[in-house]
Amino acid sequence: MTSYAADTTVYELRVYYAPEGKLDALHARFRDHTMKLFEKHGIHNVGYWVPVDNKENKLAYLISYPSREAGKKAWSEFFADPDWKKAAKESEANGKIVAKVENYFMQLTDYSPAPKGDAAGNHLFEFRTYTTPTNRLENLDARFRDHTLKLFEKAGMRNVAYFHRMPDVKDAATTLFYILEHKGQAARDASFKAFRDDPDWQKALKASEEKAGGSLTLPAPDGVKSEIYKATDYSPIK
Repeated sequence: MTSYAADTTVYELRVYYAPEGKLDALHARFRDHTMKLFEKHGIHNVGYWVPVDNKENKLAYLISYPSREAGKKAWSEFFADPDWKKAAKESEANGKIVAKVENYFMQLTDYSPAPKGDAAGNHLFEFRTYTTPTNRLENLDARFRDHTLKLFEKAGMRNVAYFHRMPDVKDAATTLFYILEHKGQAARDASFKAFRDDPDWQKALKASEEKAGGSLTLPAPDGVKSEIYKATDYSPIK
């Protein structure tokens, strides 16, 4: 059974793909209009990021609501808001600025910290998605809960947040998504080397796989996916 945090807040990760040449207009709409209209209607802004190597013109952002029902009501009111309709129309005067949208409803795991940025800011954020074999997500959670998080911190990485997809979302029973913060690319690479070389990690890895009867993630390239992001200038998390 998937274990969620006592906090029942619902998080939604949304990824927008902008047509070529339209990403700046999308940023401007969020910066000048969308974010404050989200808050007006009960949609909490958590973080906004773009990939460091942004070949697909992506904007990824994380928002939250008290519940799925509250989120549905908030979006309905947001889309009906005359200020949103005006901002949307003006921003699309020269064409659509969003070509495709992906979204995932999630909740924090029971071992996740509350999502927030480092006070120093201007760091890199790593989005990592792990896909487990059937019936091994609980084993993966146990390894993160009991070992991985503290070993990440020991190696110089900061745990931002860990999420499970909600039960009705595709691949919920086999997916762990989490965000790490690094002081830079060189720091990220050095931290992961230190983590992988740590005897405590090697011991935890071996023990967890022996208990589960095999690897806790699918073989590469499907088991572990990673992308490096930087926060936008208007992101609450930096």
